Amino acid sequence: MQTNQTLSLPNMGCGTWAWGNQLLWGYNESMDDQLQQVFNLCVNNGVTLFDTGDSYGTGRLNGRSELLLGRFAREYDGINKNNICIATKLAAYPWRWTRKSIISACNASAKRLGKNVDLVQMHWSTANYAPWQEVGLLDGLADLYEQGLVKGVGLSNYGTKRLLWVHKRFQERGIPIKTLQVQYSLLSTYPVTELGLKSVCDDLGIKLIAYSPLALGLLTGKFSENGNFPKGVRGILFRQILPGIQGILGTLQSIANSRNKTMSQVAINWCICKGTIPIPGAKNLEQAQQNLGTLGWFLNDGEVAELDNAAAKSEKKMVQNIFQTK
Repeated sequence: MQTNQTLSLPNMGCGTWAWGNQLLWGYNESMDDQLQQVFNLCVNNGVTLFDTGDSYGTGRLNGRSELLLGRFAREYDGINKNNICIATKLAAYPWRWTRKSIISACNASAKRLGKNVDLVQMHWSTANYAPWQEVGLLDGLADLYEQGLVKGVGLSNYGTKRLLWVHKRFQERGIPIKTLQVQYSLLSTYPVTELGLKSVCDDLGIKLIAYSPLALGLLTGKFSENGNFPKGVRGILFRQILPGIQGILGTLQSIANSRNKTMSQVAINWCICKGTIPIPGAKNLEQAQQNLGTLGWFLNDGEVAELDNAAAKSEKKMVQNIFQTK
């Protein structure tokens, strides 16, 4: 007998938020108070969906994202408190391959959060390298729902074929897939334009969540070919991609100017207009305010078409997640 409550995701008009590994880049404990302020600002403005993962944070920061998010949710005392929805993704680590292992992982996440997970998601599919491993993990995900330990289940980095395979397995047990999370932005249209995921999700009643809607910051307009780049692999990637995306950036800038918005706000709003739930990250109040400026308005059809055209003509695309299946 299923004892679940119905999971109600915030609609796109209310906004959504990501709370992921970017929270921990350069993290130090003095940031906690500022991050609490970011959380409070988001919820106070109707942003109530928070996405994290049990793999966000390594070493001494292991599980830190979930710990912080759970604490912030408990300490928040304002409007929309009862609407807070915490989603976490469980990693398909090599040592996780039984249904019990995924149940234990979710219980560990719940302990860090200080409450049951609202939406539990499989972080990635093992279909590309160990398809046998996935059977037990998915069975465990389904068990969590049947046992009433979560309100909904979702997937991440699944393509159309693999999604339909999982949907069939879950349908046999009467378990709905609530969400599918994929890398999606003006620089990463592959899941929709080539895999056709949006139409399939619509047919199956699945909400499509767009992670990395700003393509790691490439669509913010903060970086130029001759300017400063981030350090490490991200900087190398930016040097390779920036020269080939000037058409997209120019179109974003033009629309942003006419709308009195920022390029980031236009890029995120484009994701919303495409019927997805974008989850941009924020680790300070300035970024949070920027993202809030995405809400309460919509690009018109002509502007969306301009951006679609620029994306289609772009010489460069964002590198796809290696775990993304077809």
